[in-house]
Amino acid sequence: MTLPTATLGRTGLRVSRLGYGAMELRGPRAWGPPVSDDAARAVLNEALDAGVNLIDTAPDYGDAEEHIGRWIAHRRDEFVLAGKCGCPLDDGDPAHVYTRANVRAGVERSLRRMRTGHLDVLMVHLSPSVPVMAAEDTIAGMRALQDEGLIRFTGMSGELPHLPDHIATGAFDVFLLPYSALDRSHERLAGAAGASGAGTIARGAVARSLAPPPEAVPEPVRRPLAERHARLAAARLEELADGAPVAELLLRFILGHPELHAVIVGSARPEHLRANVAAARKGPLPPDVDAAVRARLGPA
Repeated sequence: MTLPTATLGRTGLRVSRLGYGAMELRGPRAWGPPVSDDAARAVLNEALDAGVNLIDTAPDYGDAEEHIGRWIAHRRDEFVLAGKCGCPLDDGDPAHVYTRANVRAGVERSLRRMRTGHLDVLMVHLSPSVPVMAAEDTIAGMRALQDEGLIRFTGMSGELPHLPDHIATGAFDVFLLPYSALDRSHERLAGAAGASGAGTIARGAVARSLAPPPEAVPEPVRRPLAERHARLAAARLEELADGAPVAELLLRFILGHPELHAVIVGSARPEHLRANVAAARKGPLPPDVDAAVRARLGPA
């Protein structure tokens, strides 16, 4: 059975509804667990072999871009590559800067790392406000890269409070936004972005709420993750899963959103990838199960 696909809005790009998020390949350079070359090679190639043709990454995902370039650059015509801009050029600097110069320098470095001549989608990272982008000439910088063929389409990795303004500009061909059964706060905005003709991709979708966060995670980050985990446990969604893993239920819930074209899920482990592929092949949840999930988890 093949993976379901969708047209990514006005880009016309045909993408698998299950995309691969490369952040899980970041490694210790970006505060992640170690990822061996063998593991990265295996999971990236298995994703392509399974029909996953949407890969999302960013310059500040540690080793992810190098892994993509090293292990699947020779298969570049098989996948849609979405990158980010505004990211720091120094791995030790967390500050994002959205000037034309930084946008260009970051894209040029990403292209070298991933051994490709272009990004299919370049997204602004971390949802800066429209006034910040206007002051730093961000969108004009992206347009210049587009004119030169270094990127094909523009995008925004956006969220509240600025996402409504991002959509209103009409400047972005694709939106990457948070959406899951546990966080439906952007549900209507996903619809608004899709209605505008843009491509829409969900992120932050499945795995992080399935287990309590490690104590080592900083408290401001750990607290909301712990709250989501407790909420998920209290909902007893396994009773609705018909013997399937709860992760499958959560992934299929997202696939039921009519205005979301794809969802990115990452893992450094092929067995997790296989489970996600199997879930995506089943498609959206039946309407009664979808309604039950919503009822158990409460309002958006």
